Amino acid sequence: MNDLGSIPDDTARNRTRRLLDDAAGVSEAARLIRKGSLVGFPTETVYGLGADATDATAVAGIFAAKARPSFNPLIAHVADLEAARREGVFDAAALRLAEAFWPGPLTLVLPVSPNGRVCDVARAGLPSVALRVPGNGTARDLLRQVDRPVAAPSANRSGRVSPTTADHVLADLDGRIAAVLDGGETAVGVESTVVSCLGGRVRLLRPGGITREALAERLGFDLPGSDPSPGGTALVAPGLLASHYAPRARVRLGAVAVETDETILLFGSRSPPGTDKARGRFNLSPAGDLTEAASRLFSALRHLDAIGADVIAVVPIPETGLGEAINDRLRRAAAPR
Repeated sequence: MNDLGSIPDDTARNRTRRLLDDAAGVSEAARLIRKGSLVGFPTETVYGLGADATDATAVAGIFAAKARPSFNPLIAHVADLEAARREGVFDAAALRLAEAFWPGPLTLVLPVSPNGRVCDVARAGLPSVALRVPGNGTARDLLRQVDRPVAAPSANRSGRVSPTTADHVLADLDGRIAAVLDGGETAVGVESTVVSCLGGRVRLLRPGGITREALAERLGFDLPGSDPSPGGTALVAPGLLASHYAPRARVRLGAVAVETDETILLFGSRSPPGTDKARGRFNLSPAGDLTEAASRLFSALRHLDAIGADVIAVVPIPETGLGEAINDRLRRAAAPR
């Protein structure tokens, strides 16, 4: 495979290209993906690591570059609902959600279409497929030019903090992928909401950029959740491992005081005792705005991790709205590894 589509040897290190977010950059990124290479690109949630989802060898390169478990399926990104309907089977509920929230931060897990092109490797051998139409215009331009589904998990080492800038992508994957398309900082900052529409049941698998409340309003009923890592069963969507989104430092949740040598992740105007002696601090939103907090979460974890503390203490964050997605990511970041 050319252009670093798989992990390169030592002589190929430090060759990841930074492409500008313009017509030429998008065209070059599409060319690389079509030929089987790996390219980081911006979505409205986080940066994705894109490969041709119809090419099993290219998709295997994603698992290799990320050191990702092969049983974890990938989201296939497409340019519009018409393209998605060629890959998955939509029931009434799935179509209602797609029409309401696409383009946008929603992933639907559907039965794979008999004529679907997303390869078995991207689907982890499952009879279902995870599909998304991203809200980012650059991403959709790229997908239109590739003209086939693009498998794209977050563009970082598996289990680590998701990237919200091209610099974050390069920090994790420089020399392991062909290029990154630099579209600036992402807007939403947490991954897409994942909803399963399988077997006539609708379930919220992963909270994200579309809130549970918005989904329920559109569907007319509340969505049950799902055990993120049920024992003995296959994961049907990305981002469901119990330990995920993890910085190198240990994460301590529900902090009501800051202990010696800890850094602190704040939210709102209140600071717990010991904040003034913290090794470092980052406030997700001094105003207590959950949308702002979600957009800054992964950058905050990376910033505090870079300071070098052993522990990141996190103050309580409300579970309402986008707070559900924020707390989901923090619980996974704090899980045993």
